Amino acid sequence: MRPSNRKRDQIREISIITNVNKYAEGSCLVKFGDTHVLCTASLEERVPHFLKGKGTGWVSAEYSMLPRATHSRNNRDSSGSKPNGRALEIQRLIGRSLRAVVDMNKLGERQITIDCDVIQADGGTRCAAITGGFVALQIAINRLLKNRIIRTNPILGSISAVSCGIYNNMSVVDLDYAEDSNCESDVNFVMNSSGKIIEVQGTAEKNPFSFEQLSELYNLASTATLEITAIQLKAINENNNE
Repeated sequence: MRPSNRKRDQIREISIITNVNKYAEGSCLVKFGDTHVLCTASLEERVPHFLKGKGTGWVSAEYSMLPRATHSRNNRDSSGSKPNGRALEIQRLIGRSLRAVVDMNKLGERQITIDCDVIQADGGTRCAAITGGFVALQIAINRLLKNRIIRTNPILGSISAVSCGIYNNMSVVDLDYAEDSNCESDVNFVMNSSGKIIEVQGTAEKNPFSFEQLSELYNLASTATLEITAIQLKAINENNNE
């Protein structure tokens, strides 16, 4: 039995509210149950120095948790404390994932930065950030196309992410904190709309898991990401009709 009483293949209730920031080119608030992440996409008419003059664009990401996103207060990144290694690892994952579905040549010499700020954490923050980050990115791209800043859509397809794991010897999808903190294995899947894997991050927290168990987790993730993709596309389409 899962702590939330969900079925093993049941994701949490997911909602995506768009245009929550009137200044950003694209924005949304994504909720995976009690995990809430604010995602904004910001356009800059410049690229990192290593891309200057090459006619290609760039997509990057930043990730952080607000001071009381968890059970106890953590320091802000600007507080002068040491760099948060976990946050750096997650924002690199978000950036890699988003770049996998963008044709940088069609973006031109422009950079879009996706900021993912965790308002409340209850497991799966990186997966929620990737899922919401793509929505914010697509909204920003749609605005650039509408304003004729770019001529061709650089988005190659959608992406979403979900966590899976083995909890009490049972393969489950979309771990909340109660499961994530006590699971035997924790595997994050980033997948495109065709069900192909962009990245997998998997760790045996207690006992090693078999390839058969990994395959079972993949099957859970592939079904779940199809559900999540439908929610993403609905939010994007509703935003376009506003």
